[in-house]
Amino acid sequence: MKIAVMTDSTAYLPEEVRRDKHIHMVPLNVIFENESYQEEVDITAEEFYPKVKAAAELPKTSQPSIGLITEKLEELAKDYNAVISVHLSSGISGTFEAVGSAGKMVEGIDVYPYDSEMSCMVQGFYVLEAAEMAANNATVDEILSRLNEMKQSMIAYFMVDDLSNLHRGGRLNGAQALLGSMLQVKPLLYFEDKKIVPFEKIRTRKRALKRIEDLFAADAETGKPIRAAVIHSLREEEAQQMKQDFEAKYPNAEVVVSYFGPVIGTHLGEGAIGLGWYFK
Repeated sequence: MKIAVMTDSTAYLPEEVRRDKHIHMVPLNVIFENESYQEEVDITAEEFYPKVKAAAELPKTSQPSIGLITEKLEELAKDYNAVISVHLSSGISGTFEAVGSAGKMVEGIDVYPYDSEMSCMVQGFYVLEAAEMAANNATVDEILSRLNEMKQSMIAYFMVDDLSNLHRGGRLNGAQALLGSMLQVKPLLYFEDKKIVPFEKIRTRKRALKRIEDLFAADAETGKPIRAAVIHSLREEEAQQMKQDFEAKYPNAEVVVSYFGPVIGTHLGEGAIGLGWYFK
């Protein structure tokens, strides 16, 4: 059986990685007023953040259309018998369900949507594992079993640097946002039951980053091989420094740097930083 691996744009896997590993992608959309852009296709993270600053209103986001997904699956059906499609958490997007619905409409290929229950490069870890296993002729059941095994230790924490996007997007009322800004509150967020929820409220950025490092240390200090991703929105230098520090401190850790693209960045805003990891 020839198995394709597909994901959506919120895994934020660079185009060259997708190409080299034969990973297929369907993009989510970010909408400024009446103009819609497919992220990772029509607009990059670098183009997105300045555009948000200049916009009168926070952009909206939307999942890929059923038509677009169906078209992609029909294309894959020409060369593959099955597709494992890994998507951002079903608790924050309907993309996972949309792929399941589209899969029932396409003949000639078995479609296995997989809910990462996460997003960004943490989602990307599942995609890369699936692609490597598919390239080595693993079966669908073997791949899905391995992804479920990874899920047992997969975790991620995100720090929001500026509360204004959460406020503009309706996640915080004006009084909460104003008070939070005055107190320099840096909400630490994580995924629980497939949704993004507050983990802790921390007073400063420095303390929030230290808290993330301490949470990571609890797993890294076990000495087990661990794979991690530092994820950021326009904080490349800071993210690279974190990667270097973690790898120097924990020889068992393999750390990559990734980014919050337009769809996730719409809600988290510029300056957000996160860390996700799992035991290899």
